[in-house]
Amino acid sequence: MTTHAKLLDLLAEPPAEPDFAAGYLNLLGAEVQAGPPTGLVQRLMRTNLVPMVYERWWRPALGRVIKGPTGPSMAEEHDIAVRLLRLKPGGVALDVACGTGGFTRRFGVEVGPTGLAVGLDASAPMLERAVAATPAGSPVGYLRADAVRPPLRESVVDAVCCFAALHMFAEPTVALTSFARVLKPGGRLALLTSARESWEPARTVQTAMGWASGQRMFARDEVRNLLTERGFTDIEVRFAGATQFVGATAT
Repeated sequence: MTTHAKLLDLLAEPPAEPDFAAGYLNLLGAEVQAGPPTGLVQRLMRTNLVPMVYERWWRPALGRVIKGPTGPSMAEEHDIAVRLLRLKPGGVALDVACGTGGFTRRFGVEVGPTGLAVGLDASAPMLERAVAATPAGSPVGYLRADAVRPPLRESVVDAVCCFAALHMFAEPTVALTSFARVLKPGGRLALLTSARESWEPARTVQTAMGWASGQRMFARDEVRNLLTERGFTDIEVRFAGATQFVGATAT
């Protein structure tokens, strides 16, 4: 089965005439984005400039500021994601808000030729860069769709990764519910998202900065509680600056 065929097989409602013209499956057509806008940062992701510098400059630099000087590097983030997801050869991994596909390509290596790594994003410029950077023949497919409501069948993927995006969603709690829906029982979830620091002056500043940029600043126990409410178990959390890395198992 080809990568495109594998991708179509995951969908709840495969289109009668799949649009792979740009190298990814486009389920949004001419729509600029999926769902309501949340602020400046999200809008920048749809421009042509940010995707050009995203993987090499934008994401590492912004991450360093938010994670703090002792936070993990981008290479270490990749390793953290792989560890939290517990990927195995032949598995299916969904990389939500995949951007230019750096993590998706790594997941493709981990699941191997019999598996599939799916990069999902709503930004056409981001996906164009992701497709261009992915070697031909890789077990990697890209999907332009709503990240909050991935259009996949229930219990169809082994792992869901959502790094550096949940806090930019207009409906983050709906997204977590969606992740629980598409994961197989025992499947793994990995998140990198915001976490307000416990020191009150810093909390106030971080909340204000999040509001100004359209990003939600989660309280330090908020994401854990939301996952518990959705039946996730084996939850582990690691904080780094104003961020948190979260791993959990679906039931």
